[in-house]
Parts: sequence; C-alpha cells; structure tokens
Amino acid sequence: MIDVTCAIIQHKNKVLVTQRSEKMAMPLKWEFPGGKIEKSETAETCLIREILEELHINIKITKQLNSNTHQYSEEKVIKLIPFICELVSGEIKLTEHANFLWLIKSELINLDWAEADVPILNEYLNII
Repeated sequence: MIDVTCAIIQHKNKVLVTQRSEKMAMPLKWEFPGGKIEKSETAETCLIREILEELHINIKITKQLNSNTHQYSEEKVIKLIPFICELVSGEIKLTEHANFLWLIKSELINLDWAEADVPILNEYLNII
C-alpha cells in the first residue's frame, strides 16, 4: 500500500483543484493535489513539501479528514490521507499538472474526479 497525502486548499471561499497531466496515470482526471509520503516524513510534512514542489505555494494545514483506501489494480493500492488547508503565500506555477481551478464548493461535484478522491470530496462536501 502506498500512503499518499492530498490537500483541500481553501482561499477566499474557493477550493483549489488540479487536473492530472496527459502523461500521468489517470490522465486529465481532477484531484486534490498532494503526493507520496517519503520514509522520513510525516503526512503533514509530506503535504507541505509536495504542494510547494508541485504548485509553488505555501499552505497551512487546519484539519485532517478521514483517509480513503482505494485499489486501482491488484498491484496498486493507495491510502489517501486528506487535509483541509489554507493558502498562505505564493502564486501557482504548475510543474506536473495540466491545469488548476479555484472553484466554489457547489462546483466541485461537476468535475471528472480521480476515483480515490471521490470519497474525500463527498466527506468535504458534507462537513462544511
């Protein structure tokens, strides 16, 4: 199982979502950005590092949501660990993703989401 973090980044009543590039697995699917936890990191330090590397922004973690274990194939099982975050500083510069959007909460459901993110999205929509 691969432990992966993801950030639900809020700013000015909107939420950041990123679209996977055509070169990534699940091309052009939408997701909450994040990445794999390295051996020497906590989930929180991983998320802050990944968001800075992939999007060039700084975030502050405010709350952890329930993790979701998702089996994409017999070989690939991920545990997705979500955090609600606030944008602290920086301007988004994409290094891996095809696109990004800042959406109001009601618009999130309209995207073509990566399967592992769907339970995270549903929990987020129901708690806030």
